[in-house]
Amino acid sequence: MSQREIFLAAQRTIAMVLAGGKGKRLMDLTSRLSKPGLDFGGKYRIIDFTMSNCVNSNIRKILVVTQYNSHRLLEHLQFGWSFLNGKFNEFIHVLPAQQSLESDAWYSGTADAVHQNVLNIASHNPENVMILAGDHIYKMDYRRFLEDHLEKDADLTIACLDVPREAARAFGVAEIDAQERIVGFQEKPAEPTCVPGRPDRAFASMGIYLFKADFLYEQLALDARNLESSHDFGRDLIPWLVPRARVFAHRFCLSHIRNMDKPPYWRDVGTVDAYWEANMDLTSVDPDLNLYDYEWPIFTHMDQLPPAKFVHSDPHRNGVAIHSLVSAGCIVSGATVHRSLLFSKVRAHSHAYLQEAVVLPDADIGEHARLRRVIVDRGCRIPAGLVVGEDAEADALRFHRTPSGVTLISQRMLDRLQEAR
Repeated sequence: MSQREIFLAAQRTIAMVLAGGKGKRLMDLTSRLSKPGLDFGGKYRIIDFTMSNCVNSNIRKILVVTQYNSHRLLEHLQFGWSFLNGKFNEFIHVLPAQQSLESDAWYSGTADAVHQNVLNIASHNPENVMILAGDHIYKMDYRRFLEDHLEKDADLTIACLDVPREAARAFGVAEIDAQERIVGFQEKPAEPTCVPGRPDRAFASMGIYLFKADFLYEQLALDARNLESSHDFGRDLIPWLVPRARVFAHRFCLSHIRNMDKPPYWRDVGTVDAYWEANMDLTSVDPDLNLYDYEWPIFTHMDQLPPAKFVHSDPHRNGVAIHSLVSAGCIVSGATVHRSLLFSKVRAHSHAYLQEAVVLPDADIGEHARLRRVIVDRGCRIPAGLVVGEDAEADALRFHRTPSGVTLISQRMLDRLQEAR
């Protein structure tokens, strides 16, 4: 297809971002906001990556479906994502769960969330509808995905990632033929089907779907009438469609935004460990996810803040950061920050020591505190002298410590610790 044909096809495509996830496995990090609205990478929110992929791919008709704890996410979208121009039929519309004459229930599954908004989708008369998860970290050119979909004349195309077979147990797994048509689909199987000729690998669904619009409306209506369905794409709709429609796989390696010779980058940051690891990845000298790629920027909203500041250079009190990301508004005052990520407006006071720490916005680290392999939640006030990351048993009693040794600290936990004293 020519570049003009792809451009026009993108204009006739609408993106629907599912951003209502609770993120329960992230514990206190998502107790007051949905997972897509969680801070990531020093200055972003998780949803910014999916939204930026849309804008950079010239797919600028975007519907965002929200549900749980959505206030902070809605506020972020309002302040950070209001730059699309309605004069050119570009928009971001937010679709909260709501009661109607037909239904008084919240979304019961991913397919139901889309079905309840079919009239909103159809009012824009798209030819294709792209269904996207708002809680993954990746860079992808959706135009290549769309081109693949159109060239195969697919009713549905599913973006798939080549993963180790053992890891595929946590995903929907696609079985493909020589033409990359999906001939079988299993949701979180105990024994995933392998990639042809590669018994140690499997094709995992990324939760990214591209439908012909009319086909989508028809299939959602059928699924809604099925009383035995849980109304979920992976569990119900896709297994039903595979033997009955033209369903194809799209290899993520064909559309990911390349970062030199590094493998395609995609992360589900749905657990405390995964969230810590993905943030810590960014402190590497040459990280797999390139935030400094100005040809594929990640857009966001951020307050107008002063530059990060490092003060004191006494013999025994130096404000320094090594192998770290330090965001705007931070003050490192006589503290040492090593292989850590400080979000905006963090303050680290004299003689504090941070190692492998992910510190969310507005946190305050008291004097002589020592924190290692931690996540400090937004707005925490770390008391002077607190030590975390040196005694596993003590950490597990006071905070949430994962089996891999990452400790999550929230203000609720700190308050409980203070009350116990």
